[in-house]
Amino acid sequence: MSDLTEAILQLSKETGAIKFGRFVLTSGAVSNRYFDGKLLTLHPVGSRMVAEAILKLLDGLNIDAVGGLVIGAIPIVTAVALLSAEKGKPISAFIVRETTKEHGTQRQIEGYFKEGDRVAIVDDVITRGGSVEKAIKAVESAGGKVVKVITIVDRHEGGADKLRQQGYDFTPLIDFLPDGSVKCHSGL
Repeated sequence: MSDLTEAILQLSKETGAIKFGRFVLTSGAVSNRYFDGKLLTLHPVGSRMVAEAILKLLDGLNIDAVGGLVIGAIPIVTAVALLSAEKGKPISAFIVRETTKEHGTQRQIEGYFKEGDRVAIVDDVITRGGSVEKAIKAVESAGGKVVKVITIVDRHEGGADKLRQQGYDFTPLIDFLPDGSVKCHSGL
């Protein structure tokens, strides 16, 4: 797996998904590093590599569905669903809207999720955990069981620690460490 996460990191650099400069994050924090996950997950090779890594992390967990908050999770869950079907072990996909839709079906969760499902929540990056927490809350409010949380990048700014303290099994593929270094997850 470490070879796979190393390849994901390398492709992230090649596609420009990892950027350096001054960036204001969704959380309001300012950072000198930015991860534009869509440049990786909408790339044909990047999409497949991320899905492969996630499926390896989900192996043996009896996951019914994989989902996450719009927009970062959309290409990830799509790739995971496609690759899982290709491998003969289909996992359904869903997305969580920021707020409940006010027209049509008036749902917050779209796609293939039902009460009682064992799910994995995915996202491209975690900073303070707000997006992941919104997805978890929506799933749990609808009767789902969050079994695993996976992000491509953990910025190490409190989100992962908060999830673990709340009892969630969280794994990033890549760590942006506080000292400025980048580490690929190994031992998967």
